[in-house]
Amino acid sequence: MAVTIPKAAHGAVDPSVRSVNVPFSVPDDTHGGGDVAAPGPAGPVEASRTRSKPPVPPSGAWREGDDPGRRLFADVGAFELEAGGRLPAVRVAYETWGTLNADGSNAVLVLHALTGDSHVTGEAGPGHVTPGWWGQMVGPGRPIDTDRYFVVAPNALGGCQGTTGPSSTADDGLPWGGRFPYVTTRDQVAVEIALTRELGIRSWDLVIGASMGGLRVLEWALLGPEAGVEVRNLAAIATTAQTGGDQIAWAHPQLAAIRVDPRFRGGDYYDAADDDGPHTGLGIARQIAHTTYRTGYELDQRFGRLPQGGEDPFAGGRFAVQSYLEHHGDKLARRFDANSYLVLTESMLSHDLGRDRGGVEGALSQITARTLVVAVDSDRLFPPTQSARLARWIPGAEPLRIVTSDVGHDGFLVEADQIGPMVSEFLG
Repeated sequence: MAVTIPKAAHGAVDPSVRSVNVPFSVPDDTHGGGDVAAPGPAGPVEASRTRSKPPVPPSGAWREGDDPGRRLFADVGAFELEAGGRLPAVRVAYETWGTLNADGSNAVLVLHALTGDSHVTGEAGPGHVTPGWWGQMVGPGRPIDTDRYFVVAPNALGGCQGTTGPSSTADDGLPWGGRFPYVTTRDQVAVEIALTRELGIRSWDLVIGASMGGLRVLEWALLGPEAGVEVRNLAAIATTAQTGGDQIAWAHPQLAAIRVDPRFRGGDYYDAADDDGPHTGLGIARQIAHTTYRTGYELDQRFGRLPQGGEDPFAGGRFAVQSYLEHHGDKLARRFDANSYLVLTESMLSHDLGRDRGGVEGALSQITARTLVVAVDSDRLFPPTQSARLARWIPGAEPLRIVTSDVGHDGFLVEADQIGPMVSEFLG
């Protein structure tokens, strides 16, 4: 139940009202990062708001010369892009687990969401600032069992964790920065098809992804077979066949928040000093996005109108939910890149499976792979109606599966205890 904040006669918060320090030590998705550490004890407003933090780098991107960690790299050549641009050379960062069998029939492709990367499973460590984002789903004995399958996870084109993107070095020796071209979901899949060929894989037993990863799953269902790569099974989770007006509307202020940050410098900020990059705009973009990843119910239950510990909202302090959002914005700014956030978000806005294919229903009807479609019942970013459209029109789709969750879109990460059995059953 939400709790209101009684005011004392002089305007201060009644000290008898319980307050909270956030972030809590519960599993909060970062769309690709790790869990939140428990905070220290409450303090005065100044201490609460200005706790010592290391400076924020101008970009959280993985850069050439950094520790590669578990990353492998494949150079897949030049690409002419759907919107008319050109990349003269593309490198893909990826990770693998398990062993490809003799006939190559056990390969699984896992595709990440907006701020995820190739580090699907495994600990944080050199080269990887966060633990694997889907460790409950991928690994020995997990639903995607790496003792059974050869699992490949690439970082998407335009990303910032090793695959060619705005933070990568262009032909002139400088980062691409604001010059990086517009890429679409189809461009990203075209690059993943080139990686598939480079790895000598002729078929995928399963292509699976959620959110932005799910957009690529659907494009793979059509572009893969067109390119001669068999796709036998699909799992499209919390995703859509066509980005809608509501999703575009939510993205608009996120893109604007980054571009109006005076430290964005038109996308050319990589040589800036720490704390002089566009972390403010990127953090605000993340705060907007995070509200779409969760639900109003969850935010009311967890925070309501509680003040942040030691702070008085009537005297310049914050409500706990404001501190929670600021924390997520700060955390993303330390591990991601503002330009990649723009490029990948715009790639999602480009997504329309029906473009040049006779409309969405016509395109879905062309999919030949056996398909698992999963929706989260409380998802307000990719609502279940969009998943239901997939299950209705894909000929080989099983009945729509529903995950029950209070957390909304992030249920695809938080509710592995529900999604795992669905995937295990589907794979048989």
